[in-house]
Amino acid sequence: MCGIVGYIGTKKACPILIAGLTRLEYRGYDSAGISTIENNGLSIMKDKGRVSNLSSLKGIDDLEGTIGIAHTRWATHGKPSRENSHPHQDNSKSFSVVHNGIIENYSELKNFLEENGYKFYSQTDTEVIPNLIHYYYEKDSGNDVLRFLKAVRNACSDLRGSFAIEVISSHYPENMIVVRKDSPLVIGTCESEKYISSDIPAILSYTRDFYLLDDLEFVLLANNNARFFDNDLNEFDKKTTNIEWNAAAAEKDGYDDFMLKEIFEQPTAIRETIGSHISSDYDCDFDELNFSKTDLENINKIFIIACGTAMHAGLVGKIAFERLCRIPVEVDIASEFRYRNPIIDEHTLCIFISQSGETADTIAALKLAKSSNATTIAITNVVGSSITREADISVYTHAGPEIAVASTKAYTSQVVLIDLLAIYFAKILNRVDSEYLVDVTKDILSLPKKIEETLNCKNQVYDFAKKIYQEKDIFFLGRGIDETVAKEGSLKLKEISYIHSESYAAGELKHGPIALIENGVTVIGIMTDSSLVKKTISNLQEVITRGAKTLIITSQVIDKDMFDVVITIPESSTFTSPILSIIPLQLLAYYISKEKGLDVDKPRNLAKSVTVE
Repeated sequence: MCGIVGYIGTKKACPILIAGLTRLEYRGYDSAGISTIENNGLSIMKDKGRVSNLSSLKGIDDLEGTIGIAHTRWATHGKPSRENSHPHQDNSKSFSVVHNGIIENYSELKNFLEENGYKFYSQTDTEVIPNLIHYYYEKDSGNDVLRFLKAVRNACSDLRGSFAIEVISSHYPENMIVVRKDSPLVIGTCESEKYISSDIPAILSYTRDFYLLDDLEFVLLANNNARFFDNDLNEFDKKTTNIEWNAAAAEKDGYDDFMLKEIFEQPTAIRETIGSHISSDYDCDFDELNFSKTDLENINKIFIIACGTAMHAGLVGKIAFERLCRIPVEVDIASEFRYRNPIIDEHTLCIFISQSGETADTIAALKLAKSSNATTIAITNVVGSSITREADISVYTHAGPEIAVASTKAYTSQVVLIDLLAIYFAKILNRVDSEYLVDVTKDILSLPKKIEETLNCKNQVYDFAKKIYQEKDIFFLGRGIDETVAKEGSLKLKEISYIHSESYAAGELKHGPIALIENGVTVIGIMTDSSLVKKTISNLQEVITRGAKTLIITSQVIDKDMFDVVITIPESSTFTSPILSIIPLQLLAYYISKEKGLDVDKPRNLAKSVTVE
């Protein structure tokens, strides 16, 4: 949630800041603003609403400053308004600040500052930060830039909660200070320019070389250098990381929406995920892992922990690990995991899945697992993200930038990667037939071509979407691994079409949910497991007799005349079927949303990266 952009260099900052905010619109926001250092001091321009509102403000084109900070805000403390928009300034208008995160003790800090004569003009927690910086700045008698740095460090020492902060000051017109704690922030670097952002894609067109910040690393920036300090203000050196993403991947490339582009990028994304883990002789390997058979035999339980779509990928992983490795697996919602006192020890393996690598709940759960001596593995799409710096081991999906809020290619890449991980473990443990593992591996290698074939259903899906886009309730049913797809399909529909939907294990229908089925209701069934098709058809007959319309996604031979619409997908193994069966449901959610005239890439109330609890 929220987005940060910053620039310090030789060009006009304002156009670069506006472009960066535009690229961050997918994160979700309700207001936007920028602050630059001009010849007459700090300027601030901000407004509620879209970035387009900000870019059309009177006088914004007159800004000449080459240093600036910018922000898209998602309201937490205080309603969406110009006053509550970022950036915020101190009372003397000497310091401008943008902030992502939540300051948990802002009320006490606000009371302290008010007692010392400071006034507040917004309802936000952020406004305490520039005033605290001013408070500490005035207490110091120094006159060099380290006085600025000390003031920022002292202010941050008082903050409890999460933050990523950019600070500029009229006292130091050639510098900027940035710091993060539990909230993402990266610095892109060129010879005479520095670009700061909460997300790599926002500044990827300017540079591929990034400083990836750890918690409470304070960075003093000038256009031609970056000086790094720890929390005690000891200076240290930091290396850059080269990001291999193609900048063009963060553009729509002729598609109407990022979501549609990313749905059709799935064959390529899956090839990238597979590429570094399967050899020509169908052997699956992970160079980043160093597990022996004894190590894996000492694991008596696996937890897979994630949120939302990533958690649904984990449900597929549970089936893969249990069937191939014969290790019990529990899938947990990250936001609940650490509050239920889970039983974890040195014999536990915890796998954490996060597309962005910055999901606050998932990172908090990871820290809990580490404190209990569990082995931790992070599965993510973003090199150098927070989760990778916390986990013992990190493995990457290599899916490329995913811009749309509703995850598509990241989900299918996560499923592929966790399947590969289960195959790798199974090979070491030797608990299933090796030829069977080769067959599953071959099936994974065939996925890109099968996905391309599955995408040909788009017109059939579009026609069905036009018939049901005005409905209020839709139900998704599946058994076994198909139930995990039902959950993900239902979530996709909710996320971007705002239609109420529910998913159920098909066998549970008669235990309550069938009371909701009435004439004209749409029921979507997924059937890919040959051992469960007959039972699922029996369950669907119960809704048909009650007047439901049916859409079936299947890889099996069935009597199509029983159902209103049947979409046939290529047959594949149990472990890979969710990658194919979800694609028609991704397209269905997309086309329904388009028929309703909604913003597909930026659904209301949602953000791509949830960086607060």
